[in-house]
Amino acid sequence: MEGPFYHGTRSALEVGAELVPGRGSNFHRGRVSNHLYFSALVETAVWGAELAAALAGGDSRGRIYLVQPVGPFEDDPNVTDKRFPGNPTQSYRTRHPLRVGAELDDWEGHDAEVLKGMLDHLAQLREQGLDVIED
Repeated sequence: MEGPFYHGTRSALEVGAELVPGRGSNFHRGRVSNHLYFSALVETAVWGAELAAALAGGDSRGRIYLVQPVGPFEDDPNVTDKRFPGNPTQSYRTRHPLRVGAELDDWEGHDAEVLKGMLDHLAQLREQGLDVIED
């Protein structure tokens, strides 16, 4: 299945629904996000869904949706400029709505140890004050 894909922890979304910026961040409690973040790659969306769900503290594995950007979008500077020059993760952000096309149900998550390693790394960045999101 081709993307783009949006990840999150919300309850099921209806086909045709529009996601809009200005909601709480999946990665920083109490922070409102000015952008919607999405990816053209399932693997990148899987990481986003798993991390968002784990950071929310729930038992859910998160959700992934096939979406259509309604307006312009740009490379996500939090990933492309800081970690992966050239945008190999195909990560993007927009201040415009994303229209939901379908939920992707058949994705496979990472092994628990791999996910724990990533969460430990994020916790270390947070302790060092390096988990800044350019929004």
